[in-house]
Amino acid sequence: MMQQYFSIKKDHPNELVFYRMGDFYELFFDDAKKAAQLLDITLTTRGKTGGNPIPMAGIPFHSAENYLARLVRGGHSVAICEQVGDPATSKGPVERKVMRVLTPGTVSDEALLDERRDNLLAALTVKDGVFGLAVLDVTSGRFTVQEINEPSALQAELQRLDPAELLLDEGEEFEPAIRQRKGVRLQPPWQYDLDSATTQLCRQFETRDLAGFGCQHLEIAISAAGCLLEYVRDTQRTGLPHVRSLQAESREECIQIDAASRRNLEIDINLSGGTENTLAEVMDNTATAMGSRQLRRWLNRPIRCHDQLHLRQSCVQAIQESFQWQFIYDHLKAIGDIERILARVALRSARPRDLARLRDALHEMPALSDLLHSIDEPALDHLRSAIVPFPHESDLLQRAVIENPPVVIRDGGVIADGYDAELDELRQLSEHAGDYLIRLEEQEKARTGLSTLKVGYNRVHGYYIEISRAQSDQAPADYIRRQTLKNAERFITPELKEFEDKVLSSRSRALAREKALYEALIEQLNENLSALQNLAICLSELDVLNNFAERAESLNFCRPTLSRENGVHINSGRHPVVEQVSDQPFVPNDLDFDNDSRMAIITGPNMGGKSTYMRQIALIVLLAHTGSYVPAAAATLGPIDRIFTRIGSSDDLASGRSTFMVEMTETANILHNATPCSLVLMDEIGRGTSTFDGLSLAWACAAHLAQQLKAYTLFATHYFELTSLPEQMDGVINLHLNATEHNDNIIFMHKVQEGPASQSYGLQVAKLAGIPLNVVNNAKEKLVLLEQQESQPNLNAAPVVAPLQNDLFAAKPDPAIEKLASINPDDLTPRQALDLIYQLKQLSKG
Repeated sequence: MMQQYFSIKKDHPNELVFYRMGDFYELFFDDAKKAAQLLDITLTTRGKTGGNPIPMAGIPFHSAENYLARLVRGGHSVAICEQVGDPATSKGPVERKVMRVLTPGTVSDEALLDERRDNLLAALTVKDGVFGLAVLDVTSGRFTVQEINEPSALQAELQRLDPAELLLDEGEEFEPAIRQRKGVRLQPPWQYDLDSATTQLCRQFETRDLAGFGCQHLEIAISAAGCLLEYVRDTQRTGLPHVRSLQAESREECIQIDAASRRNLEIDINLSGGTENTLAEVMDNTATAMGSRQLRRWLNRPIRCHDQLHLRQSCVQAIQESFQWQFIYDHLKAIGDIERILARVALRSARPRDLARLRDALHEMPALSDLLHSIDEPALDHLRSAIVPFPHESDLLQRAVIENPPVVIRDGGVIADGYDAELDELRQLSEHAGDYLIRLEEQEKARTGLSTLKVGYNRVHGYYIEISRAQSDQAPADYIRRQTLKNAERFITPELKEFEDKVLSSRSRALAREKALYEALIEQLNENLSALQNLAICLSELDVLNNFAERAESLNFCRPTLSRENGVHINSGRHPVVEQVSDQPFVPNDLDFDNDSRMAIITGPNMGGKSTYMRQIALIVLLAHTGSYVPAAAATLGPIDRIFTRIGSSDDLASGRSTFMVEMTETANILHNATPCSLVLMDEIGRGTSTFDGLSLAWACAAHLAQQLKAYTLFATHYFELTSLPEQMDGVINLHLNATEHNDNIIFMHKVQEGPASQSYGLQVAKLAGIPLNVVNNAKEKLVLLEQQESQPNLNAAPVVAPLQNDLFAAKPDPAIEKLASINPDDLTPRQALDLIYQLKQLSKG
């Protein structure tokens, strides 16, 4: 047996081998030690090799699913080794064979997956600085390829996709950040051979070439796709009929969001790594798990094509205005996750309850189809053409599968009565043997006249007719003696023997027949797999569009206008997440960017709402480019190609980068890649270094964004010196969030207003944060001292430049008083008065 195990383990050195022995899966040697630690199961020994005990650990096969889920979610791979030989006829160990390999990126079992997130397998190679990336979702058959020219862009894509498993060409060099990702598997370079990959892909899609998929020119990505396909075939040990096409993706089709910006926006993962208080959590009221996954795809890949976005918006508007979203939701709720069910049907791993859910889903199609036809909107035509009744498959499943089938087919009881005459006959024999024996006993008593005659059964001798010793000599001639007891004789008849043979084999024959019918049922469903997959795709899209209609109605969202003209105009915009989690009414704010106004310098106190305001602008833009309505009274958006954010600060200790280094790296990425159509959010640039360095960097970055790149920029800062930029550069405005003091406490108004802030409120915020009162009082005294030192310099001291940030808002009254004395307020126009304010502000800086 161990020789057999070693021969199997040799082919699967990187997987935990679950070796079937009776009712258990056993693991040996290092696999046993590792599994015992990971699964908290007992480590034992059995037998010896080289004089040393063989470590062994095992789990019951009927509860293996829970253990497998823990291993796969932990990033481990498992080879399932089953008994394929017949123990009754085998000489020596029963033949065993690896029937399936479970890896994090190729699992399709419901219990092993997060139902609301895609489970992706990716393959990556590189040539001449160009990365080829292929991505497959085994649970849906979605297969994409793309080529990427920049390492930062690759990081952004991997952040967006978050593959459960990543195949890397071991012959190429990749950055540590990629090699250290979870689920990395190194593959030999020959698996990335272009000719071999092309041949495999053409065989999979049954085509002569790949021209029809629009990706024939992406040779590096095709090499990665070939490696990926070979890996999946090797692990699944079956065909992949649900993988029917290959889609070429381009980053230019979507609004590009780099990895850092994606984290900062908390689209579906918050900064702590959880899913609470994210955009996806607020926006997800979908009816199905496949709709939830589609929603996350759209949120993570907002598109730029206005025509496609207008179609989505029209669908949302039609559903909302027809008040049908609740009825659509109810029908979709009864459908379930047929996208993944169909993948398991294609992989021949579908379970009875999968078929029951598919049956219930198809039962809903006529009513759902009628509902869609009742909404008069041409934009819904592509959904109406796919969401149609499937009478053949629906009738087949209605007839074949019982109402509430068991979890697995192993013990039968899945196929409904009346579906197959042979199965019904075998079941009749098995289930009604007792009735037959009662009738036989009455018949034989009447025929023989023997009062002590009775018919019975035991596991050793089978069925028998028993007669007391006193009457046994009166037994008919056709009775054949089987067993002699102390007070009775037992007999068998040809009729009873024939019945015995039928009954004893009927159970096993019924189970074998039921399994054969089940497999045939799977094959029949695969005959129309393509149309059923199209149905699943359109149902998930309908779910998202219906969800957008419900969110628009429930959360008071408006339809944004997508314009070809430059600009970002938002009236009474709100942060979709903060609004939902806050106990206080949310204060809406506006933004107006156009060709004459592209940068806003935002000042105001900490906790005043600067970051919230900036993020809400980005999330409104993002939502608009998914086809959703947005949290605003009105919004008009011109072309947007990228969203950049530089918000917050953290170390990257794994790469040896300080907080300031991370800040500068992210800033450099923005300054190198932003365009006039980019939306840029910059928060507190330069705070991680000295005052002069920080102010200089913030000034230079803002000037570059305003004058060179001309990107739509929200630039929040505590460097009040930056508020003079509007006087020196075109296209720059000042905005601030105000606050007020009451009894030495601060009250945040959260309202964005024009002009710079007048006060920083730093000490008040410190008091709110819980800084001890004596520390706050000491700080106040020090602040007064610093202000006095700045306004009354020591004339005997050597001339020095005062630190710019000792007090950003201190005034130097002499020049300002002189200026005020020279004007007559009654003669000033409003414009002159505003100009005077800016002049006075400049004079106050000395």
